[in-house]
Amino acid sequence: MAAREMQVYAKVNSKLKGRTAASLLDPLLDMGFPAHTALKALAATGRKSAKEAAEWLRCHCNDPSLDDPIPQEYALFLCPTGSLLEKLQEFWRESKRQCTKNRAHEVFPHITLCDFFTCEDQKVEYLYEALKRAGDRMLGSFPSVVPLVLHSSISYLGFFVSEGPADVIREFATIFATEAAVLADCTVKPCTKQLHLTLAHKFYPHHQRTLEQLARAVNPGHSCQWTAALYSRDMRFVHYQTLRAVFQYKPQNVDELPLNLGDYIFVDPTEQEEASEGWVIGLSQRTGCRGFLPENYTERAIECDTWVKHRTYTFSLAADLNSRKDGEASSRQNGDLHPLPRPRSASSLQALQAAIARRSVLVVRHGERVDQVFGKSWLQQCSTPDGKYYRPDLNFPCSLPRRGNGLKGFENDPPLSSCGIFQSRTAGEALLDSGARITSVFASPALRCVQTAKHILEELKLEKKMKIRVEPGIFEWTKWEAGRSTPTLMTLEELREANVNVSTEYRPAFPFDALLPAESYDEFVRRCAVSVEHMLSGCPQDAGIVLIVGHGSALDSCTRPLLRLPPRDCTDFAQLVRKIPSLGMCFCEEIREEGKWELAAPPVKTLTHGSNSAFDWRNWILGN
Repeated sequence: MAAREMQVYAKVNSKLKGRTAASLLDPLLDMGFPAHTALKALAATGRKSAKEAAEWLRCHCNDPSLDDPIPQEYALFLCPTGSLLEKLQEFWRESKRQCTKNRAHEVFPHITLCDFFTCEDQKVEYLYEALKRAGDRMLGSFPSVVPLVLHSSISYLGFFVSEGPADVIREFATIFATEAAVLADCTVKPCTKQLHLTLAHKFYPHHQRTLEQLARAVNPGHSCQWTAALYSRDMRFVHYQTLRAVFQYKPQNVDELPLNLGDYIFVDPTEQEEASEGWVIGLSQRTGCRGFLPENYTERAIECDTWVKHRTYTFSLAADLNSRKDGEASSRQNGDLHPLPRPRSASSLQALQAAIARRSVLVVRHGERVDQVFGKSWLQQCSTPDGKYYRPDLNFPCSLPRRGNGLKGFENDPPLSSCGIFQSRTAGEALLDSGARITSVFASPALRCVQTAKHILEELKLEKKMKIRVEPGIFEWTKWEAGRSTPTLMTLEELREANVNVSTEYRPAFPFDALLPAESYDEFVRRCAVSVEHMLSGCPQDAGIVLIVGHGSALDSCTRPLLRLPPRDCTDFAQLVRKIPSLGMCFCEEIREEGKWELAAPPVKTLTHGSNSAFDWRNWILGN
């Protein structure tokens, strides 16, 4: 580092020493870390300890952006604690369970005091001083009770802060902004509009009444200590999707990303065209490295999960402002927002009997496909020079069915892998054990879907009695298919020759040649809605389960029309579909007396398993 830069950081370090008992920067410098990266690590970890910052630097040793002068973004929130927080968290859980997720679930309960702003890493500690000064000045006049009034509109539900107390809170935010400008040279824009605590935002209009009923159960007069909390986030990933690793993953290729349990991954939706199905390109918050990762090893995280809490100021005349108890109460508000897992009611005999007594629809995603494991070049790996199929790995199927255009035809219409066949059979066996009564079976014309339906029926002992009705109307969104034209699929005659019991009498809603290549999202969801209505119209009205085997997209596009829900936003739909694993299921029951369908727990449990990397015994022998 240049001498001038060292002098600058030395001055900063000297100022910090004058304000704290021991500098956090010195131990990091003694370890040999450059001053600018040490300060960056301290800012990224909330300046809690030199040990945490050193661990951050160790994990980010291969981070290509480590030396980039990109500061964190900061924001100040007023957060409830105590009984009021518990009631708000209960509302969060129930609103998500009854009305699905909305924008408010992305962040913990709070009142925003200022917009996000940037602060240089070496000046972060001055923000803490600004918070303390603003709090000390307003401590005597801060309202002991913050009156909250419920407000509702077609897309927003929340509590508004009454004007008198709101003026005092806005004054506190203004003082913080002024102090931050003087001490840390930051441009902070305090909130000047109506102060509010959001309960729900951008929800479906038909959920408004339910949300209002849940909100009325929250008494805003519950005891509460209000805490001003300073948070930071990485400004580079504001518009990214955030995933959390639920399994450990060891890379099998150099361009893959290692995952530890609990890792957060930032995913740019605009970059995902490079990734194969079931994979995403992401950047690890823990290491700063970028690579491919299996998406079914992750779950969707909420926006604030990756934020870092720096300092808090609790407005209480009776409490010690630095007490550890306050810090613990504030820190719990992030962790408790996630809904508690609920028992699966379908596992009980009573729920199963109720499901059997109604007409139901079970939508299932196909099993693991060969190219999902072996990549786009899978066909070259299993082809001999004279164009014959051979099995290079046990996860390749034992054989391939014959088709008119030969092996080339499988390139864009891949079969199930051996594991995919196992997954399908396991699901069929579980359906048999559950007592579920399948009355009709439909499948997308893609080979992987027809094969999945075939193996499920074989385990149900129905492969001779029940014919698979092939419905092109539930084929994958053609925009996602490779090439500009829809792939050439196996004909009904070729499927019958391959010992698949398909129906030749069924007249589909959409003949395959009627599908539009690269269709729009609106055209796709409309096609699926028409197809679902057509399929059910040809099924008996009596009790039983209509099985639909399709793609990951079908779990959304084939159930929402039944539930009378509008189509999702296209971007949300694409991200949701990437999360659906092999043999993922959605189950809808018809409530005929009320003239509607409801989403219910599937009759069988999910199938979860890890990866199994390739093994070359020759390399193992030579390596040892």
